[in-house]
Order: sequence, then C-alpha cells, then structure tokens
Amino acid sequence: MAVFKAIMIGDVVGEGGLTALESGLTALIQKTAADFVVVNGENAAEGFGMTERELKRILDAGADVITTGNHIWEKRDFWPFLDKEERLLRPANYPGGTAGHGWFQTKKNNVSWGVVNLQGREFMTPIDCPFKSFDTIADKLDGALILVDFHAESTREKEALAYYLDGRISVMAGTHTHVQTGDERILPQGAAYITDLGMTGVTGGIIGMDPKICLDRARTQVLYRMEVMKPAPGEVPLIKGIAVEIDGDTGKALSITRLSPNNHPG
Repeated sequence: MAVFKAIMIGDVVGEGGLTALESGLTALIQKTAADFVVVNGENAAEGFGMTERELKRILDAGADVITTGNHIWEKRDFWPFLDKEERLLRPANYPGGTAGHGWFQTKKNNVSWGVVNLQGREFMTPIDCPFKSFDTIADKLDGALILVDFHAESTREKEALAYYLDGRISVMAGTHTHVQTGDERILPQGAAYITDLGMTGVTGGIIGMDPKICLDRARTQVLYRMEVMKPAPGEVPLIKGIAVEIDGDTGKALSITRLSPNNHPG
C-alpha cells in the first residue's frame, strides 16, 4: 500500500504568519515527511487579502497550493494574479465571470493531487451553492487525492459538506474562524475532517488582531478597522493546521493529526 502525506495550514495572518511559515514550514515538512502542502493565505497582507509580495513568500516557503476566502478581494490591484497564478485559488462557488479559479490539479511525488476551494453561505455572503459547485468539479479531478478547503463561518455547514463529500475526497478542512478546533476525525467513508485548521501567526490577540480594537468593535458596534496583532517580545508566531496520511490506492485517509504547539506529529 502506498501512503502519501499532506499538510493543510490554517489562515496565515499578517507578518507574523508569514514569518512562522518562512521559519518553520520547511522543518515541518521534513518532520512529517509531507508530500504535499496547502496553505490558506487570504489574510497574509496585514490581515486583509494578499499582494504579489505575500504570494511569492508563501510559495517560496514551501506551499504547493494557496487557498483563500472572502478576504481575497480586499486588494483590487491583486485580482489579475488570480488569473495568472494557477497555484492560487479563490472559492470555486463565486459566480461565473469572477476573476480566478477554484480548483487545481497537479502531479507530485508520483501521485495526482486535486485541491478544491469553497466558501460557505451561512452567516456569509450568499454566493453559489458549495455543494453543487463541488459536483461540477468532481469529475474533472478523477483519479486525484482530493483536498478541500471550506472557508465558512457555520460549523453546521462545514460538517454537512464534509458528510456530503465523504467517500469522494481524502480531506476536508474548514478555515475562516482562526480558532483551531479539536474535532479532527475520519468520517465513515474515509475522509479526514476538521472544522477549522486554526490560524498561523501571533496567537496573543483576538483571531490574530489587536484585542483593544476588537473589544471596541464588540462593545460599541462601530466597525473600527482591525489591525494585526504584533508579537510580544520574544514571542514566536505559530503554524496551525493538520497532517494527514492517505492511502494512495483508495484515497481514504488513514490518520489525521493536528499541528499545534504541543502536538506535532513525528
């Protein structure tokens, strides 16, 4: 049985998240013997969106594919890169004609990998149906080990999509909330699942942002512009995500392990 290993990394937030990737991802890949790496980078540019600079830094750090979400539209000048860079995804269920693409397939380490990026609709902008969008993509990824990043707010919607895809994919990981969940598991038909990968960056704030501004927003309901949390003296930003082992013959997950400060596989 051929076993392949994939890493999926949660939302990279600002300079702290980029620093964490650049200083730690190579060692993590070596430690887990990862064959393929997916990184969500939609918050890389000071917490909101991405520029060419962050795109290059994430790819150079070791990402094979970059997924995103609703914040990818923050930097309008960056939109052309969604069409130019095939390894950069935006959610596939944005309406037709939107810049970019929502899935990618490539061969690496003697196996075909497919990555699908989708976005939820509960408590978010009601774009096209993520369930139907996956169905239109699935046949195009025939024979690939499929990894899905579902960028969504609702835990119910995340779990529902995971069960809908179970048996057709290898992994589904939720992103967007920036808080790593402890519900990693393998579903009945073999898909590895976690509700949220967590956040890569400085962990001392509120979802990576300055806590004072977040508190002011919550208390007054005034939408002050949030700012990325700066690390405390000596603080090391952290990588959060999962490592998954996959049976290359069946596409079923064999194990799923959270990547967190006190729980690194290997």
